[in-house]
Amino acid sequence: MNIQTPVKVDKAERMRKAREEAYATPLSQFHPGAPRLFQDDTLWPWFERLRNEEPVHYCTNARIEPYWSVVKYNDIMHVDTNHGIFSSDSTLGGIAIRDVPPGYDYPSFIAMDQPKHSSQRKTVSPMFTPTHLDELAKLIRQRSQTVLDNLPRNETFNFVERVSIELTTQMLATLFDFPWEERRKLTRWSDVSTALPKSGIVASAEERRREMDECYAYMSKLWNERVNSAPRNDLLSLMAHNDATRHMDPDNLMGNIILLIVGGNDTTRNTMTGSVLALSENPDQFDKLRANPELIDSMVPEVIRWQTPLAHMRRTALQDTEIGGKQIKNGDRVVMWYVSGNRDEEMFDKPNEFIIDRPRPRTHLSFGFGIHRCVGMRLAELQLRIVWEEMLKRFDRIEVVGEPKRIYSSFIKGYETLPVRIPG
Repeated sequence: MNIQTPVKVDKAERMRKAREEAYATPLSQFHPGAPRLFQDDTLWPWFERLRNEEPVHYCTNARIEPYWSVVKYNDIMHVDTNHGIFSSDSTLGGIAIRDVPPGYDYPSFIAMDQPKHSSQRKTVSPMFTPTHLDELAKLIRQRSQTVLDNLPRNETFNFVERVSIELTTQMLATLFDFPWEERRKLTRWSDVSTALPKSGIVASAEERRREMDECYAYMSKLWNERVNSAPRNDLLSLMAHNDATRHMDPDNLMGNIILLIVGGNDTTRNTMTGSVLALSENPDQFDKLRANPELIDSMVPEVIRWQTPLAHMRRTALQDTEIGGKQIKNGDRVVMWYVSGNRDEEMFDKPNEFIIDRPRPRTHLSFGFGIHRCVGMRLAELQLRIVWEEMLKRFDRIEVVGEPKRIYSSFIKGYETLPVRIPG
């Protein structure tokens, strides 16, 4: 199986211009959270310069409130593992660089501090036990086989739509025991809930409100059905029959549902697409994989590092403190740039290279650390491993035949389209 890119925009020239701009811009004017840098894939020299010159940087040059950027691996770990100093609480602005808009500040366990965080998180953890993952693996393999067997040959198609979205949405529908024929609603709600105004995902604030209200009403109906039924093995039922979550107010319920939808959708979906792109851009690594398919086990965490599907997480300082010699004040926004920590030259050898047999591949930051470490990370890894096992069995080649279209966001680091072709 060969993955090729017969048509390429001059990426080297784009990166040359990005580097020139990044190194010509005064640090005082840096706004590393600008979504255009992520949509154009030109973020890398900006974060490289910050890691080298000002690894804890205060941005006042943005249309959002000032924020601290933490861009080095060990500094990010310090923030992520000190939840007593750095808060995730939604009432303080939430977990993204931009404050959640009024009316959307639903509390969820990822946007809570202790002790409430752990009590709610534990209710859904049975879904991700090794025993249950073994059962899900059978379903994932069957569905991967079906989706891959139905892909067209000698025809350009969007890998995001036909494979990444379809497989992750099927899994979301299973986890929620969601009506199968309407499962694409879950994908849409995930996209709408994280969309920026300029992303083009929704036409207006009114449309976004209408669609999120639809999500609220639909999931509330399912919730009421599960509350009044015998316990079942799905996320809604687990929460509905646990004392820590059974009596959640409607906003808390909505917050946890949106969290689980986005968490189950974006990480796997965008890393699945990113894996095809990474192997396209690094054909030598695919030669290794083809020669030794067992390298899938290390390729999966390496592509999660390389892609970093959630570019950042934000915290709010609960007290005056210090990071990297910089004085952080009580109430300051602190943004952990996982996407930069995963390219930290002091932690990773050749960090900008995609190396599928990299030693200790799971040291990446993409799932976070501390109490908020991704609850579904093993399921995400499982899905990625199985889909690649099945692709290796089927396709001699997947040709990436054009540039990907990336999402307009500095939070979700993902793709709208990746045009590919399977000869046959």
